[in-house]
Amino acid sequence: MLNTILHGTATDAPPLLIAHGLYGSGRNWGVIAKRLSDERQVIAVDMRNHGESPWFDSHRYPDMAADLAEVIESTGQPADVLGHSMGGKAAMVLALTRPELVNRLVVADIAPVSYGHTQMPYLRAMQSVDLSRIETRADAKEALSDRVDDPALVSFFTQSLNLPEKRWRLNLDALARDMDDILGFPEELDTPFQGPVLMLGGGESDYIRPEHRPRIKALFPKARFAKIPGAGHWLHAEKPREFEATLCTWLNATT
Repeated sequence: MLNTILHGTATDAPPLLIAHGLYGSGRNWGVIAKRLSDERQVIAVDMRNHGESPWFDSHRYPDMAADLAEVIESTGQPADVLGHSMGGKAAMVLALTRPELVNRLVVADIAPVSYGHTQMPYLRAMQSVDLSRIETRADAKEALSDRVDDPALVSFFTQSLNLPEKRWRLNLDALARDMDDILGFPEELDTPFQGPVLMLGGGESDYIRPEHRPRIKALFPKARFAKIPGAGHWLHAEKPREFEATLCTWLNATT
């Protein structure tokens, strides 16, 4: 089963399962998860091939959704599910294939569509680091800076570096092999999820576009849309309090 980080204890409210995005980990959600655990148990997972979770040859959404289903089944009850980016796609596939496990769904800044951009330069940058010569995180940041211009991304990537063992906590080979699937979305899924869904985007992001709405509504007829002003794709990190407030309002709604 996936590595899980538990926050709080079980209450009358459904547990909240958090699925992170590509190159991330459950630890990235620690502050928000802890604050949300005042009212419910929060379960932040490391997705397969990330963090402390097992490595697999496959990194496709049906498999990721099955991983999430296994975690929810271990709680003995349906869960509210929050997924960001890659985790959002996995959460959508979970809702479409195992709707009985999902109470309310929050999809953070991603749509059930294929995207044309690539993540391969970042992946290749991590693969290029000679870990045998890395002694400190600063060494890793310096090595990555030659190929990644954004200092924030450099810091983010090095969070997935296991310095004592001189290895990445990311299965870079599997991610590279299935990158087309990660950027895509299973086309064969066409049975709608009838539960409540919030499509929550960043006001400065273009990941959820007007042209995506027909596809979203076809799969999630009860989907509602909201944006966090001033936030980009990493909306939970850029506007954490606004993200948290919106999430709490949605999760506690009665309809």
